[in-house]
Amino acid sequence: MTKAAQDVTAMFKDVLGAFPVDTSAFEDAFKNSAALNEKLTAVALGAAEKSSEISSKWTKDTLSKLSDMSKAKEEPADYAKAMTDFASAQAEVAAENMAAFAEVAKKVQMETVELLMSAGKEVTEEATAAVKKATDEVTAAAKKATTK
Repeated sequence: MTKAAQDVTAMFKDVLGAFPVDTSAFEDAFKNSAALNEKLTAVALGAAEKSSEISSKWTKDTLSKLSDMSKAKEEPADYAKAMTDFASAQAEVAAENMAAFAEVAKKVQMETVELLMSAGKEVTEEATAAVKKATDEVTAAAKKATTK
């Protein structure tokens, strides 16, 4: 009984030894994934930085215009004019800033698509090479096993 168990163990060792596993494909996949994540993070952080700059400028402009609007006026009608000027200026600035945010979003979208398409192409090429290599190894191992 013990001899049969040893024979089965030896057989499994022989079978598994005939089909070696190359871990370099996994290591390469991890490295490529880490590189892609680094690039995507750079895109996201760049967009966050640009968005922060737009928001900061918008806030400074608004506070500056509020300061002008809050100054004492000679005539009551001047208050209405100051409020109207402020509101129209804010509408214009809002449109400009929303367009700037849209440009940031568009740039992020384009860069992300380019990165993902590039990564997809690389993955396809690597997968093709890995399958070819594995096929060649299995074929060689099968030929070796049949010649014994």
